[in-house]
Amino acid sequence: MQNKSLQTFLYSAGGVAAMAAILVAVNILVGAARTRVDLTKEQAYTLSDGTKAILNKLDTPVTIRFFFSKSAESSPQAVFFKGYAAKVEDLLAEYKLASKGKIILEKIDPKPDSDDEDKARLNGVEGMPFPNGEKFYLGLSVSVVGTETSIPFLTPDRERQLEYDLSRAITKIVTPEKPVVGVMSALPVFGMPSNPMMAQMGQRGQEPWAIINELKNDFNVKRVEMTAEKIDDDVKVLVVIHPKEISDAAQFAIDQFLMRGGKMIAFLDANSLVDQPRGQNQMMAQMGGGGSSLDKLLKTWGIQFENSKVVADMNYQLEVGGGNSPASQRPTWLSITPGGINTNDIVTGQIDNVWYFAGGVFSGTPADGLKQTVLLKSTTDSALVEGFLSNLSPESAMKDFKPSGKEQTLALRLTGKFKSAFPAGKPVAEKPADGSTNTPAATPDSLKESKMETSVIIVGDSDMVNDNFTVQDMQTPFGNMRRQLNSNLNLVQNAVEQLSGDNNLIAVRSRALMNRPFEIVKQKEAEASKQFQGEIDNLQKKSQEAQQRINEMQAQKSDKSQRFIISPEQQAEIAKLEKESLETGKTLRELQKKLRREVDSLKTRLTWWNILAMPALVSITGIVLAIYKRKLTAAK
Repeated sequence: MQNKSLQTFLYSAGGVAAMAAILVAVNILVGAARTRVDLTKEQAYTLSDGTKAILNKLDTPVTIRFFFSKSAESSPQAVFFKGYAAKVEDLLAEYKLASKGKIILEKIDPKPDSDDEDKARLNGVEGMPFPNGEKFYLGLSVSVVGTETSIPFLTPDRERQLEYDLSRAITKIVTPEKPVVGVMSALPVFGMPSNPMMAQMGQRGQEPWAIINELKNDFNVKRVEMTAEKIDDDVKVLVVIHPKEISDAAQFAIDQFLMRGGKMIAFLDANSLVDQPRGQNQMMAQMGGGGSSLDKLLKTWGIQFENSKVVADMNYQLEVGGGNSPASQRPTWLSITPGGINTNDIVTGQIDNVWYFAGGVFSGTPADGLKQTVLLKSTTDSALVEGFLSNLSPESAMKDFKPSGKEQTLALRLTGKFKSAFPAGKPVAEKPADGSTNTPAATPDSLKESKMETSVIIVGDSDMVNDNFTVQDMQTPFGNMRRQLNSNLNLVQNAVEQLSGDNNLIAVRSRALMNRPFEIVKQKEAEASKQFQGEIDNLQKKSQEAQQRINEMQAQKSDKSQRFIISPEQQAEIAKLEKESLETGKTLRELQKKLRREVDSLKTRLTWWNILAMPALVSITGIVLAIYKRKLTAAK
């Protein structure tokens, strides 16, 4: 018996030792292989294919200096930003690993009044002042020989765009030249010079639109005429705004631009408010400026655009007026909130409000080889109405309104290899400019398919980029200043910025938010609130009625006609009401405490469940295996 016990002990000890040796060996092998597995639902710690491609193309070392106030004194603000800094640090580690030695990562803790703090400022990183007087640094610089860019402060509200911001910074220093952006429009977006008569009267010409000035800050902006028969080769992104009555020749120029790998963002329209007729006939002016489209191109792409009817949405109607005039809502002027904005896309991920004025909608199925991403959409409580009616009055537009029950696409992106809309080559001119009867024949020597994958963004409204609907001039002690009324200009800048970058930037996804709330807690909290809310509402109503009655009777005391006299019955009633009000308030507080206790108890139970569930499962499994093994040993 003793020999059997000793044998069992030796076998057990040997088994444990063998298992320990296996675990150590596995850890060493896995560590050497640098194998990582991302088990998060959103793949939050996996770099996008676009980022990996950008890193693989690096042919020179890139230095990233990460400035983080790691040793800052503990405070609520510091704890909050330190939590986010850990996520940034994890992502930077992934960049370094994926770059195969091309990313040099330096971590610097800029303590107050230190050389490192001076280095942070020299690298373009700014500290955020805290209430205790210290500055908290959380930013980075990206540099290659002779070129540097920085992200002054990494704000948690751009967590979804963090990977995109980092990849864009790397791309920016590798290719430091400003991209060329072409702008084509039937509207005076570049401004208009004053005529001699206006000049004599001291009147200035029309200034360029705000969107043009904003684009000039980051890009070389070039005017492209509506009659252009070729888009210059140096243009990387073409911005088209209200291409009214665009010729086939100009559409061919755009087509070939896309075939060469160019990218485009086009603002079409169903009923331009800016392009209003300036005639004597007021009725004609109210009919609107009509629509615009790229009909030949859209047809080839499999997309239809409704450019005679506009979308009306009862949930997104924009409130206009106010001040000296009564405010009113226009259902064909939309104020699109995050529910209608694709918050998972780089272009629209940080956009929270887009104004859309009498615009059209898109439908159809993209052609083979093209992928569609919806950027803006209406709610299901929307429908199409006649464009000219929307200019008359909200009542006229909504006279026969019936919700369609489906979401309408207002802006989308197409990505892939585009087929030419002109397979026979350059189209025959509609009419020779010199009036002769000789028309040039179509030229077959043109590209039939795009050389590489490219992207096009199309939006169903052009008024949304006009100054009247995007900015407001304000007179201040420091001079004239402009404030943005919405996120429209940011949308354009984001789109152009993304399209003008490395092709791989388009493949960089918007990262999922990495906070994981207790969904069950939220659900149970809502159920508990619903259970108690009726009683709480009744008590609040009863308390308000009692207080209102008390106020009315108290007011009678100070009424001059009553000469400050109040009857004993009224005094008794006031006392009774005050007592009832106090008791109601007490009951209400107890009920709210009960609700809070229910929710806190649920959170506590779930927290302990999360803590103990896995150890308990492991322990139970171990006990079961031990019993099973003991039975096998006893059987022998």
